[in-house]
Amino acid sequence: MRPISRRDALLLGGLGTVATAAGAAGLWWSLASPRQPLGGALTGPGPNLLGPPELRSENGRLQLTLDAARGQVELGGRSAGALSYNGTVPGPTLRLRPGDELGIRLVNGLDEPTNLHVHGLHVSPQASSDNVFVEVMPGESFDYSYRLPADHPPGAYWYHPHHHGLVAGQIFAGLFGAIIVEEPEAIPVNSERVLIVSDTTLDSAGNIAAVTPMERMAGREGELLLLNGQSHPLLTARPGERERWRIINACVARYLRLRLDGQQLQLLGMDSGRSATPEPVDELLLAPGNRADLLVIAAAGESVLQTLPYNRGGMPGMMGRRRTPASGSAALAVFRVEGESGTPPGAVTARPAPEDLRPAAVAARRQLILAMGAGPGGMGGGMGGMRFSINGREYSEARTDTIVSAGTVEEWTLVNTSPMDHPFHLHVWPMQLIEDNGQGAGAVVMRDVVNVRANSRATVRIAFRDFRGRSVYHCHILDHEDQGMMGVIEVR
Repeated sequence: MRPISRRDALLLGGLGTVATAAGAAGLWWSLASPRQPLGGALTGPGPNLLGPPELRSENGRLQLTLDAARGQVELGGRSAGALSYNGTVPGPTLRLRPGDELGIRLVNGLDEPTNLHVHGLHVSPQASSDNVFVEVMPGESFDYSYRLPADHPPGAYWYHPHHHGLVAGQIFAGLFGAIIVEEPEAIPVNSERVLIVSDTTLDSAGNIAAVTPMERMAGREGELLLLNGQSHPLLTARPGERERWRIINACVARYLRLRLDGQQLQLLGMDSGRSATPEPVDELLLAPGNRADLLVIAAAGESVLQTLPYNRGGMPGMMGRRRTPASGSAALAVFRVEGESGTPPGAVTARPAPEDLRPAAVAARRQLILAMGAGPGGMGGGMGGMRFSINGREYSEARTDTIVSAGTVEEWTLVNTSPMDHPFHLHVWPMQLIEDNGQGAGAVVMRDVVNVRANSRATVRIAFRDFRGRSVYHCHILDHEDQGMMGVIEVR
């Protein structure tokens, strides 16, 4: 087998090459017929990019309240009826350090249940920590408490609701925000940006639009593509400056194949994974839930941050029947570099190589089959009762699907028998990609979301360290999770 090179693994997050994805497009049905690029051509930049409000830990602790409520917020330059945390979309960015304690009082001002998941953080799944089985009813509140390990990996993470059956709708309507875990020693940059990409659809009254059973089956993609809640914002820098961009794909189902032509890009890592030195890249592919930590060395001129087409597959009968476009071309922002040359910051020092689990003793090997298809009792609501399952079973909170011994390393083979990609997410414990459809990973590739391409497979290894308790794994096409493609894991 041909190993995945370090460059391939970092460039596309261990998700396979773009050439493979594009070349295989004829093997499955497209999600939609060809349409104009999302939002049309970019005629000029919008207002300057705004960052979400930021809250930082002090003396090892960050305590805050998140009010989840329905109301009027600004989305893409217009007033919209949406959901938000503390009145903004995205919600506040939370900045932490390894070893910190994070306390969040979640106040539910919605008319439906909700809860909170800290996506990617390596924290306990029990009690009031990252416990997705908590249910916060309308008008009630819940006090979450998370303790980060002293050696927690730095990087970009995020928070969002995780009440089964309501996840996709609540995120699509605006409930999400960033979490940044800082390095012990800061990387020298001239400026840093948190860039959260989301999408949604507004109806004629300016409210979040309802979605059809077909859109839920495919995984909804919004007609309005946003960066920090803005349409086509302007980013500015001076030539020679080095910026750090932490990019989060908070879309329910949209894949982001990102390019910034005319600029020099270096990838520090994706999800919780880090490479020893920055890796030059031309483009990045972020599945829903993935994050990228990117250095941008500014060159004079004007560049467009854009997402290019990515075919994530589909099913017979779906051709041309959705009103939302597939993951197609769209301009996200304009990056304008002008003026006198800036002062370049100091060199980025090498970091220790991440641990490689390939030599580790494997306590168990498992196979998880991600499947979808028509059948009785499906949760899809129409379309012949579409079923979304893992190992032939749809999600049940009352059932534990996988039992793992604490402190062991396991190897899981993720098999996708469907004609659509399924990004696989495991809570609490990060995964090391070992093989992608038979191609071995040359580098150590750590992810908490691993894309399993249509009619394909991926193999990962997981070290179940530090924590015990019940949690979940699922497809991060969040409509698929809501309709049953999720399982319960317990580490004992």
